Amino acid sequence: MTDQVTQMTTAPEQAAGHTVVLRYFAAARAALGRSEETLAVPPGTTVADVVARVAAATPAAGPVLARCSVLLDGRRAAPSDVVPAGASLDLLPPFAGG
Repeated sequence: MTDQVTQMTTAPEQAAGHTVVLRYFAAARAALGRSEETLAVPPGTTVADVVARVAAATPAAGPVLARCSVLLDGRRAAPSDVVPAGASLDLLPPFAGG
């Protein structure tokens, strides 16, 4: 599988200039078929909004994304946390190992 970087944007969001970088790991990367993308979002967007938007764009990945922990700029994020411009979100599904 080749990692792809994609962009999901719409005209009004591009005008706002508010972008975030999403990075997907393990099962999330496999379900989405990419490891990273840049997403344009309006101000006030929450972590839950971003995850819901990605899940809506790729419905088959929804069950995996629903179980992911999310890091916002390297710190564990709550679904209600607002995502600032230029932030990075890491979506980490549960995994086992030693």
